[in-house]
Amino acid sequence: MNSTNTQNNLIKHYKLILSGLIISLLIVAIDSTITTTAMPKIIASLGGLKYYVWPFTIYLTTVIISAMLSGKLTDFYGSKKILIVALMVFIVGSVLCGFSKNMGELILFRALQGLGAGIIVTVPKKIIAEMFPPRQRGKYMGLFGVAGGISTVVGPTLGGFITDFLGWQWIFFVNVPIGIITLSLIIPYLPELGVIVKDKIIDYNGLITFTVALTSFLAALTFSQQSTVAPIYVELLWLVSLIMLAGFIYAEKTAKEPVLPLYLFKNSVFTVSTVSVFLLGAITLAGTVYIPVFLQLVQGMGPQISGLFLTPLMFSMIVTAILSGQIISKTGTYKKLAIVSFATGALGMFLLSTLTPSTTNLELIIYELITGIGAGLAMPIFMIAVQNAVSKRDLGVVTSSSMYFEQLGSVIGLAVLGSIMNTTLNYNLQNSTANMASTLLVTALHNVFIAALIMNLLGFVICFFLKDIYMSNEFNE
Repeated sequence: MNSTNTQNNLIKHYKLILSGLIISLLIVAIDSTITTTAMPKIIASLGGLKYYVWPFTIYLTTVIISAMLSGKLTDFYGSKKILIVALMVFIVGSVLCGFSKNMGELILFRALQGLGAGIIVTVPKKIIAEMFPPRQRGKYMGLFGVAGGISTVVGPTLGGFITDFLGWQWIFFVNVPIGIITLSLIIPYLPELGVIVKDKIIDYNGLITFTVALTSFLAALTFSQQSTVAPIYVELLWLVSLIMLAGFIYAEKTAKEPVLPLYLFKNSVFTVSTVSVFLLGAITLAGTVYIPVFLQLVQGMGPQISGLFLTPLMFSMIVTAILSGQIISKTGTYKKLAIVSFATGALGMFLLSTLTPSTTNLELIIYELITGIGAGLAMPIFMIAVQNAVSKRDLGVVTSSSMYFEQLGSVIGLAVLGSIMNTTLNYNLQNSTANMASTLLVTALHNVFIAALIMNLLGFVICFFLKDIYMSNEFNE
């Protein structure tokens, strides 16, 4: 298809294409949260309680790996082909998960699902950069925040509903018709975009060292929270992870087509944005994970009601993500918006750190709205910034790298925040500083939200070093 026909096809069908991209992001976003409420019944059906955490851990591992590789894959074969293959892998993985007969099979098939999911969450953002010049990307990239916001509330609630009325298998089977609808929008209407690299050199050394480093790291994080695993094995995993990380850095320095070109870190916009999305990955979880903990264990709400109480957070995230993208497209700047987003997020986390058993529902709703505004404003900013700061040649790799560091921030952030909560609870119990369960939990939650507040303040400071590069209505070469 020549460039004129490609452009005409985009103009004629861009709404259908955008719908397909948003739906693809939505099913993956919901899939990452829908299993949380279903897992107890899955364990009851398949057994393997000691492997409870592994369907989540292996899924995150393969999501991060495939997200990292997606940039190079789209450079080699084109964004459309890779997205279609990823959707098919995700659909097949979902079917196999639903037919799992034991926990081992479920873990294996969740890994397959994750391979598709990591590409799906990344490639649509590159496609937007291929479809539209920098100045126009914001208003479309902001729409992608809808998927993340909706999944926050809908995922756990939908998971509980489907599990209760249809069976846990259907939390996976439901992906099939939605995935087919997505393919029906992508295959006929999305043209092949971007420059396809003819010299397909795969960085096997980087791929292997990266995979082993990440797997060892996540396994060490998981086992460090389990008293049944001997500390020596955890320490060995940390050591393997560090050695493989060093090997990965060496491999990237010497590779002809590295998975993560280290020269990108010489670009200050890329470096600042990478640190920022890493922090955001951790910060977002503080609200979505620990507000329900407060509602259920301190205020005594049920799981479904506590899930619905996240609606203000979701609503403000969605609205401000769309608004943020519109502002960037209209003004052509993003630095001030990034600073405001972290400042607002810091205020939200400070307010959440003041929660007590007597906090009213209205107060909590206000705190959630402020927190959601901070997170929503930030959603489109840093992807737009890094894509605007590089040439077309590096578009794929900066998109995949940004998603990789955001996912990694979520994983590490979840472990760090969980460790803070557990350490606080254990310390208070051992020293008898509190004699009521709710008081112990409130103290632990205070520390979790204060940690998230510190992350926001760090992001606030870092964003002063973010360069505002002019956003053109023409494509970067």
